[in-house]
Amino acid sequence: MTRPGPDAPPQRMNDTDIELKLLLEAIYLKYQHDFRHYSMSSLRRRLLQSLDEFGLQSLSQLQDRIMHHGEDFSRLFQYLTVQVSEMFRDPSYFLALREHVLPLLRTYPSIKVWVAGCSTGEELWSLKILFDEEGLTDRTMFYATDINPDALARAESGIYALDRVAGFTQNYLAAGGKRSLSDYYHAAYGGARFSGSLKERVVFADHSLSTDEVFLEAHLVSCRNVLIYFDRALQDRALGLFENALVRRGFLGLGSKETLRFSNHYEAFDEFRPRERIYQKR
Repeated sequence: MTRPGPDAPPQRMNDTDIELKLLLEAIYLKYQHDFRHYSMSSLRRRLLQSLDEFGLQSLSQLQDRIMHHGEDFSRLFQYLTVQVSEMFRDPSYFLALREHVLPLLRTYPSIKVWVAGCSTGEELWSLKILFDEEGLTDRTMFYATDINPDALARAESGIYALDRVAGFTQNYLAAGGKRSLSDYYHAAYGGARFSGSLKERVVFADHSLSTDEVFLEAHLVSCRNVLIYFDRALQDRALGLFENALVRRGFLGLGSKETLRFSNHYEAFDEFRPRERIYQKR
């Protein structure tokens, strides 16, 4: 099979893919948000869906709109980022943290946890409840970061639709919950509002895995179901940030469909609980 040489012309792209690359470049230059190394197939699908909301026919028209109307970029942000989560998602992950990771973290006098790509906060509050039940909240600081300001605001509010609580409760019990999940929330604003006491020792901050650097030394980094939306280069960048942030023998938790294997950082970690995608820095 003949392979193209180094001077071969680039593979021909269709018009939509060209428009997509130009749109992402414009967003980066205009707003300093870098989506150029996100999964193109996922971005293409979501941005094409956004055209109906804006009443447009093409991504080129969308580019023109956001270049001249900053308020429309704020609306578009909801399509650029994926806000899908639930409390105690993949309960076996949280059960493994409870039974295998937290007993080791308990040996530290103080603990820092980074929830990267925290979205609307479900994973953060799950971890807060877990640490509370294991008696570690008084010595733990949590840092919840995301690039979407609306998602961060929703995370900080801790308010979720009541019809989601039954699923949250089922996950909580499967994750080894020691109480009733209802002990942690009350009905408010037409939904379930999680206790204000959970917000103690939590810092919410804007942080981009595409462009920002390490800002803390962490004992646990939990970044789940975020890397699947990145290309290989951006995955390696993010994993490099996590490696640099973690203390020696610190822990990294990824999503069920994510792995360190085949990354440039695999050799820096041991597979602590491989089935649950929990790694320990060497």
